[in-house]
Formats: sequence, structure tokens, C-alpha cells
Amino acid sequence: MRANSKAKPVSRAALAGEADPRLVALSVSIQDDGALYAEDIRGSQAHVSMLAAQGIVPKAAARRIVAALDQVRAEFAAGRIRFDPALEDVHTHVERRLGELVGKDAGYLHAGRSRNDQVALDERLFIVGACDRCDAALERLQRAFLGQARAHERTILPGYTHLQRAQPVSLAHHLLAYVEMFGRDRERFAEVRRRAAVSPLGSGALAGTTLPLDREAVAARLGLAGVTHNSLDAVSDRDSAAELLFACALAAVHLSRIGEELVLWTTKEFGFATLSDAFATGSSLMPQKKNPDVGELARGRAGRALGDLVALLAILKGLPLSYNRDLQEDKRPLLGGPEALVLTADAVAGAVGTATFHAERMEEALGSGEALATDAAEYLVERGVPFREAHEAVGKAAAFSAREGRPMARLTAAEWASFHRRFEKDVLRCFDARRSLKRRELPGAPGPRAVRAELRRWEKALGKARR
Repeated sequence: MRANSKAKPVSRAALAGEADPRLVALSVSIQDDGALYAEDIRGSQAHVSMLAAQGIVPKAAARRIVAALDQVRAEFAAGRIRFDPALEDVHTHVERRLGELVGKDAGYLHAGRSRNDQVALDERLFIVGACDRCDAALERLQRAFLGQARAHERTILPGYTHLQRAQPVSLAHHLLAYVEMFGRDRERFAEVRRRAAVSPLGSGALAGTTLPLDREAVAARLGLAGVTHNSLDAVSDRDSAAELLFACALAAVHLSRIGEELVLWTTKEFGFATLSDAFATGSSLMPQKKNPDVGELARGRAGRALGDLVALLAILKGLPLSYNRDLQEDKRPLLGGPEALVLTADAVAGAVGTATFHAERMEEALGSGEALATDAAEYLVERGVPFREAHEAVGKAAAFSAREGRPMARLTAAEWASFHRRFEKDVLRCFDARRSLKRRELPGAPGPRAVRAELRRWEKALGKARR
């Protein structure tokens, strides 16, 4: 863009003089919305093509504008567009550079639209693309977890509640829990995409236009499913942006959960996993350190994602219809959130996919029976004892075991019988973790057959997704 161009911004056509520099500093948004240049140019090309088809703009001029906008896009991509705070935003930068390339023909471009419906379209196009990028990253994440789950069908470890050992599960079942979470995340992004994929262009500043626009043709050219139905709502609606950031925030929360487990599991105290050196860091002082920064950053990024969502909702709160300049402030959270999620998801996928899980240590952590106390209670239930009575009896056995300093699996049949008359010698069979898992074959349970079925189901689902 020429350094000596000094025309008045289009938004000051009815105002005298130049804007105070303090207002310019407050109003400028190109540092943020410059990232939308591709969406802005794509929308402009569809708009001017429609204007030509409707006879509003000469076809030859429209062709020149479309071709010049291709050049403007390439210049933005190459970093050759110099940002001028006096031009405020990406829309004006594009139009000004277009004017330098095609002269007065550039003046045709803005017929029938406002920056209000223009930016609403830019954001919707961005959201559609962001949903696709997030979905692809989450699919890669699912594949990494699924691969490790398939490799660890027979690896068993304690499942935890309250971060205390609870009941045995397989590592495959544990990892598939995250595959489920990420599957729900992908469903949310698909829903956000569906609602975002409509065109607001033609809504003008707030009340449409008297020009005979073909809104549906623009939407079709952009690959969108339809058009918005209320011009006031269309220029001020940021629901899709808020929904996108919610989907990002919840996915980031899910990533923070596996991040926490990576941090815990790679400690000497747990010893359940070792990260590949490629996904670990060292210390600037302590040469022996191998730090799970990938898990810590996943936790930290979740805080940022939540902050982005809250920031956008606070901006939207209390705005009267229709467009208000407050909406300019939506760019920073909106544009940064999805890319942060993609970076985090890819790093976690790499860390999990290349991690070594220590099966012997995991099985050792099951201890000598405490994680199978519920099996002993259900042993009594199978013999007609009310569950609360069975629960109390096994609770007494657990307390006795702790006092004696002997694991529950080492109590004798006679000792078990002292806690309830229905305990017989075969109660000791309850304290075999693999036998316990084989008896847990309800749909969604951690039994080997149930887990194998889930592995096949997810492999089929992701196989179809790949095709």
C-alpha cells in the first residue's frame, strides 16, 4: 500500500477534519482483524460477482475487481500490506489497496453492504473454517488415544475417584474415556459450524438495502447453507462466536484433564508412564530433570480458553439492537481461541501417542485387594443379602484389615465369615483383578469383551471419518 496515500476514511464522509489521534488509537482494529483478510476478500469477491449478475455493477468492472482482490490477498499473505491506523480495519485496508490497483472501479464494491454485515460474514466464514480445523485436530487426538488403547487392552490399573484407588479398569478403558470426550467435542464443533454457515450479507448496516441483491446466490457461492432472516439480528449476532469459544473451552478442559494425568503419571510416585524425550523438557539448573511441560501447558491453556469465553460473553452482555462498536472487541478472543486449541491438541496427541505406559507398575498399584472390596460386597448381594448390609460387612472387613496391617486379599476365609455368615471360602476369588474385569461386561463397562467392542466401534467410526 502506498505510503503517501492520505485519503479520509470512508466512515468519516460526513464529518469535518480528521479524527483525534486518541480516538484513532482507541478505534483501530487492524492489528486484530487483519487476520480475517482471506475471509474478507472471499466475501467481497462473492458480493461483487453477485452485483454484476444483478446488473448493479458492470461485468467488466467486477472481473477487474475480482482479479485485483486475488492480488490483494497474495500481498496480505506475503506481509506486503502496510497497516495504517487511520484506516482502522481490514475492510478499509482491502478497499484502499483495491483502489490503488483498479482506480474508481473499487467504488463499486461496497454497494448494498455495510461494514456491519461485512464483518459479520467474515466472522462466520472464519468460524466455519475454525470448526473444521478443530475437528481435524480432535480426530488426530482420538487416533492417538485409540492406538494406545488397542495396544493396552490387557494392561490393568486402578481406576480412581477422589484421586484415591477405587476399582480395577483396563488402560484401554481409561484411554477410551478420553476418546468419548473428544467425540462429544467434535459433535459440538459440528453443531457450531452448522449454525454459523449462513450468510448475513445483504443485511446492510441494520435494515438491508433498496438494491436488488441476490443474497442466496452469495451464500451459495461461499458454500454456506442459506441466509439470515432478520437484518437487525444478523449484524449484531455473535452467538456462533460464543458457541465456538464454548466448544474450545470445554475441549480445552478435557485436554487439561489428560494434562493433569500426564503430570501425575510421569512422577516417580506414580511411575505409570514415561514421556518420549521429544515431548519432554529439561531444567536450566537441574541437569537430571525431565519435565512434562506438555501436560502443564495443556492445563494452563484451559484457563486461557475459559477467559476468552467469559471475555466475549461480557462484551455481548447488555447490548441493545443492533450493531454496537463494542463488538469490535470480539476479535482477540475469537481469533486466538481455536488456534490455541489446535496447537494444544496436536501436542497432547504427540505426547500420548509416543508415551511408554508401564503395565507392571500399573498392576502393582492395584495393591492386595482394597480395589476389589466392592466385588466382596456384590458377592453377598448375589447370595440374597441386601446391598447396605453387604456394604457394612465389607466395611468392617476393611477396617479390620487396616488395623491388622494385612491386605484384604490376605484375610482368611474364617475371618471373612466373622463379618457375615454368608461369606464362604470362595470369597477369596473376589480378589483377582482380572477375574473381576471379566465379570464386568455390561455395555460401557471395562470388561475385556465390552472394551474390545468399543475399540472396534471407534476404529470403524474413525475409519469412516478418514475416508
